[in-house]
Parts: sequence; C-alpha cells; structure tokens
Amino acid sequence: MTEETVRCWLVERDVYDEDLVTLVYATPDGSRHVTQQRSSALLMKKQVTAAIDVEPDRLEPVEEAEQDRYAREAERMEDRHDPDDPV
Repeated sequence: MTEETVRCWLVERDVYDEDLVTLVYATPDGSRHVTQQRSSALLMKKQVTAAIDVEPDRLEPVEEAEQDRYAREAERMEDRHDPDDPV
C-alpha cells in the first residue's frame, strides 16, 4: 500500500455463470468498494488475493444497508489473511 492507494479486502465473490466471476473488495470501514469481473481463464492465470491496493478515485460508495456487512467481512479477512494470501 502506498500513500496514493487504499487497502481493500475481499468481501464478496459471486459466480454468474461458468465463465464470469465478480469480486468485490471493500475498505475496512465498509463505506467504499471496487468491483472486478474476471473470466475463469483469467482466474487460472492470476490468483485472487485477500486484499488489493486501490487508487481512491476507483472506489465507489457502498449502499448504507451493506456497509456493516462489508466492514465485518473486511475485518474477518484482515484477521485471517495476509493481503497477498490467495483465497
């Protein structure tokens, strides 16, 4: 993490079909997130890690109803994993 990035933790992974996975990484307080979509082929080449560092302008606000859940999941991931751990 640098001064220009924010550490975000994996809080959600959804599989929409066999070839597309959506990953949601959120800030520790659950207030902002970034969503990534990856193909199955890309997942074979690049591991999903417990955390990523994101430029602040890429982060979007989280709906208020989801903020507590994202914060709890981010805390759980941070407690159990190093940022570069494959998950």
